[in-house]
Amino acid sequence: MGVESPVLELRGVNTHYGAVHILKDVDLAIYSGELVCLLGGNASGKSTTLRTILGMVKPTTGDVVLNGQVVTTQSTRERVALGVTMVPENRRLFKRLTVGENLEMGAFLRTDADGVATDREWVFELFPRVKERLNQKAGTLSGGEQQMVAIGRALMARPQILLMDEPSMGLAPALVQQNFELIQQIHEAGLTVFMVEQNANMALSIADRGWVLQTGRVVLDDTAENLLAHPDLQASYLGTTEK
Repeated sequence: MGVESPVLELRGVNTHYGAVHILKDVDLAIYSGELVCLLGGNASGKSTTLRTILGMVKPTTGDVVLNGQVVTTQSTRERVALGVTMVPENRRLFKRLTVGENLEMGAFLRTDADGVATDREWVFELFPRVKERLNQKAGTLSGGEQQMVAIGRALMARPQILLMDEPSMGLAPALVQQNFELIQQIHEAGLTVFMVEQNANMALSIADRGWVLQTGRVVLDDTAENLLAHPDLQASYLGTTEK
């Protein structure tokens, strides 16, 4: 038996914006079926990490690896074709299109019509509300419904790994719990999830493992359970004393 290789790796990644050094020697590895969260305060480098994985930012040094294949020089489109898809911050649906048309956009690189139809039914099973709203304009939905559509659109790409950028941002407090339950649900269905999130307690409550970024460096790397119990995690690393 060989050692399982990660679905996603960052190997010694350094990223700059001009002269500003954003990510500093970042090493990350995510394995099939895991739900991993990346925590950190503002300007910690969380969003840059996602942009680097997606190919929107090119590392100065280091590599991005998907399923054992170095993709550092490949375009975002090529990486999506290899199985990485993101639910963006604030959902970013095509608001003038219907829910059904938004789902179709998620599958735009696919040519397997039967597989697309199967995944569409899976999205409806996960989120019955999405099926009920299929012909409604996405911009008329509630925040919680829009999040379901955004996740559903990403699932239509049949990703190897699903990236989520601040999934609780912009949601009413009452919907935050529901949102994390949705993420837990798709993870339990077998999907590998990498989530960037500021709400440390909620993220760690459903994650397997977590990393904490501080000014571009990984300063903590542990199981979610251990990170939740870490003394002064939020006060020390996330710039908040919220318990």
